[in-house]
This record gives sequence, C-alpha cells and structure tokens, in this order.
Amino acid sequence: MRVLSRTEVEQLLTQAEVIPVMAEAMRRYSAGLVDQPLRTILRPEGQGSLLGTMPCHITPREDGADDYGGFGVKAMVLKPENPARGLDLHAGVVLVFDPDTGRPSALLDAGAVTAMRTAAVSAVATDVLARRDCAVLAILGSGVQARSHLRSMLAVRPEIREFRVWSRTREHAEAMRAFAADQLGVELRVTVGPAEALRDADLVCTTLACREPVVEAEMLAPGAHVNAVGASFRDHREFTAAAIARASLFVDSRQSALSESGDIGVPLQEGLIGADHVLAELGEVLLGKHPGRTGDTEITLYKSLGLAVQDVMFGFAASAAAHRSKVGTEVQLEL
Repeated sequence: MRVLSRTEVEQLLTQAEVIPVMAEAMRRYSAGLVDQPLRTILRPEGQGSLLGTMPCHITPREDGADDYGGFGVKAMVLKPENPARGLDLHAGVVLVFDPDTGRPSALLDAGAVTAMRTAAVSAVATDVLARRDCAVLAILGSGVQARSHLRSMLAVRPEIREFRVWSRTREHAEAMRAFAADQLGVELRVTVGPAEALRDADLVCTTLACREPVVEAEMLAPGAHVNAVGASFRDHREFTAAAIARASLFVDSRQSALSESGDIGVPLQEGLIGADHVLAELGEVLLGKHPGRTGDTEITLYKSLGLAVQDVMFGFAASAAAHRSKVGTEVQLEL
C-alpha cells in the first residue's frame, strides 16, 4: 500500500487536472454506475466533534481502460477547534483498494483530497452553469475551501477581472487577500459584509461553516451562478429559504440534498419549495439530460454536499499518478 501525505497529494495532481476527473465522477454517479449509501455521521452527545464515513464502489469501464473503478472509503473527523490551532477543520484518510485483489492500494490525506475535489467539482458546475462572460467573483469565507475555490475558478473563468472576499473574521480575510496576491497574483478586495461582496457579482462561492444563513435573496444579482459548499449538515445553513427559492437549484446528489442539507431542508419544511425545485444533478447536466442555465438573468445555484465517489475517484487517480512517479511511502501489510 502506498501512503500519500498532504503535501504529496497536493503535488501529484494540479487543480486543473482534478477538474476532468471530477466531471467523470459526476457523470458516473448520475448514470447509475456508482453504489454508495448516504454518509454515516457519528456525533456523540455533548460533543462538537463528529466522525463521518463515506464508502462507495465505482463500476469500471467495460473496455478495461480505467484507473477509477473499484472500492474505496473516506473516513474523516471534524474538529471545530482545529482552525484556531492553525489546523484544517477536517482530519482523516481516503483509502482505495486494488480492483483485482481487494488489497489496500493507497492511503491518502483526506484534508488535501477534500480541498481539491470540492473546488474541482465547483469548477465543473461553474463551467456548465455560469455565464461565459463572468467578470466579478465573490468568495464568502477565507479558509481552505475559499483558497482552493479561488484557484479553481481561475482555471475555468480566467477572464474574471474583479475579486472580492468577505469573512466573519477580518484578520482571516486579510490572510486570504495576502494568499491571493502571493500565490496567484490576484488582487482580492476585502469587503465589510456579505452584501457588499455579492453586489453585482456574477460568480459566487460560499464556503462558510455556519449554522445561521448570511446570504439573503436580494443579495444575489440577476444572472449570477453560485457554488454553495460551506453548509454540509442539516443544522447548518448559508442561505435564507427565500434565497434558495429564488434560484434554479442543481445538486451533486438528489438523495443527499433532500436528506442532508439544511439549506434545502428548511425551505422544504416551510413550503417555499418542493422536491421538484431541484432541477437536476450536476451529472445529469453533463450527460445532456438537462440543459442547465436557460437564460442570462437566471440565478443558478449548485449545492454541494460532497460525495464518496468524488473522494474515491480522486484516490484512484492520485494512486495511479503516484505509482507512475514513485511518489509516497510503500507500506507492506501482512494480510
């Protein structure tokens, strides 16, 4: 088994290389070529931490030319106090198994996988749902996902000319601004509130791990595309119910979205939307089963919860790249 550290995972595949892998993951999911249950969340009473496990199986291609087919699982612990320690909110591993023998093939740092695959799927959504002439990007949040999303948005909409960020902590927003300048050569403007960041923005990424919504319906500009990735549980929300009702809604998985999302669950409970407000899965748009955006003034919103297939397909792609380049540490398991 090859063990890949966070740094090794980040060096094996560029953000641009991950994007087509994630597009394939979403196509296979919506084509019925993936078996995966809803994620299992273990949250002990009185604890702020939780353990999430996400197994899946990806059906290989019939022609045999496939690095992605097989079993895999992601296991992550979420520790709310980690960001204050200078650590990632999530800590865990992605494990993929040899499709022929079933032996463990590669073990990857899941923090790096989560950061890269989430932003790459948002890039896929942006490429098929956002207008081609996007000029203003607004990012809400300033953590790991905010940084990876900035990199991914530049990969699919390099013509963006104005960049804004808002964070609940000004110091963190300033650190995000410095990162953008130093690492990406981008001038990022720090705003005083979400409304200022979103004003006339035609591309939006929300990466806030918040329980109470901060984005209201009137903050979203006509024609905007939104990648909503920050609220991943039923008791977390980034958007008011009215904001969700105003947008054309796309998801990674109908089952996950209707079962696990607070952003979608609350307007459903309030009767502002029905289950049919979810227009399509992203994979269905990629497969040509839904047209996606249908007008320049339409507000499209892609709600991301994260799927095991994304982590596992990333794991197979990184494992193949690691074996080709001899990156990582080989560990012999006596099974």
